[in-house]
Amino acid sequence: MTRLPWEDLPVAVRDRVQDRFGPVVKAETAAEGIMPGVAARLHLEDGSVFLKAIAEDHPAAFLHKRQEWAGHVLPDDVPTPRMLWSSTTDGWIVLVHEYVNDNSRAADLTPGSPDLPAVLTLLRRLAAVLTPCPAEDVPLIGDNLELLHAKARLMLGKHAYRLPAADLAMYETALGGFDPAMLEGDSLIHYDLHGENILVVGNHAQVLDWSFAARAASWVDTALLAPRLIEAGHRPEHVEQLLADSEWRTAPRPAVMGLATLWTLFRVYKATFGPPEAREFRARAAEAGRAWLTYQLAKG
Repeated sequence: MTRLPWEDLPVAVRDRVQDRFGPVVKAETAAEGIMPGVAARLHLEDGSVFLKAIAEDHPAAFLHKRQEWAGHVLPDDVPTPRMLWSSTTDGWIVLVHEYVNDNSRAADLTPGSPDLPAVLTLLRRLAAVLTPCPAEDVPLIGDNLELLHAKARLMLGKHAYRLPAADLAMYETALGGFDPAMLEGDSLIHYDLHGENILVVGNHAQVLDWSFAARAASWVDTALLAPRLIEAGHRPEHVEQLLADSEWRTAPRPAVMGLATLWTLFRVYKATFGPPEAREFRARAAEAGRAWLTYQLAKG
């Protein structure tokens, strides 16, 4: 995915940003991430900010709108860069956040990483600060699951022939006892925690990009991080040990298995039909989800 540079924004949009923050001396397009639009560090005369922008009529614009909403409702004690300003100008949604600092880095989730304690502390902190949910009219977890359900139905229906028979049986078994209502709760969750969305500064971690923020049970973020840890190289049993002291302990196993199935089948679909440049990493994620689900089912 090729991101648009700052210079491709309409003049009216760039002028609006510079009226608010001062002249942009230099703009660096972010190399990480797969979201479309503009994502760039803006060097100003007295520091830096981070800008995200997308055309209002882009299919992914709803993600920027969700992140804008989250920027207005997140409590000050949530460990995340603050949204400094937002605007819709000349057909573009523009979000400007704090730029953390040059010593920050994406979290390393591999076994033995010194970042793991900070990531686990972050999980507990988010659950504590965001329960009960700090806002009204919050998007529900079911809204996020609609797309996953749609892709799962395709993979278990018209595209079932693409799945090994054993995998097909496993996914159907896991979904047999699953009810999406099991995921409902009164926490505001991030929903998309992974290494690139967690920023480590010293011994502390912050979370980026609230584009999928939703109301759900407090354990859902932990359950969705589990396959990411396997993808980073952890064994499933080690992941369960790592998460033992988190909100994970309150999660019903049928809900964990159903969520893992939807998460995995979405990535199977994307690895099969998604953009060619992204299929390899989607396939790795799908294999991690499959390993997590296999482990959970084996526990009986």
